[in-house]
Amino acid sequence: MEIKEERISDILVEIVNFDRATIGEANLLKEKINTAINDGFSKIIIDLSSCEYIDSTFLGVLVTSLKKVSRINGDVRLVGLKPQVLAMFELTRMFRVFQTYSDLQKAIQSYTG
Repeated sequence: MEIKEERISDILVEIVNFDRATIGEANLLKEKINTAINDGFSKIIIDLSSCEYIDSTFLGVLVTSLKKVSRINGDVRLVGLKPQVLAMFELTRMFRVFQTYSDLQKAIQSYTG
């Protein structure tokens, strides 16, 4: 399991390939997103379609990443929230903060069209 990156024009896609995203995975994602922002990316999509569970630390990294990229007029969008992950977003009201999409193509189109 890992976090893979795809670059589609000026959009960076972080594909989180973990069943459970907890503190270790959160630290890895944080490093990758910080590097991406330093490399000039402001359009970031995080694909969570493999995740059955995320903990509060991982959610905190998502929020922190959104704040950082917002400072440079960018955005973080999420893809593929499974029921348990969606429940976490509803419980914490983060569904109001993040734009979410059912599939990657829709998320990419939200940036390009």
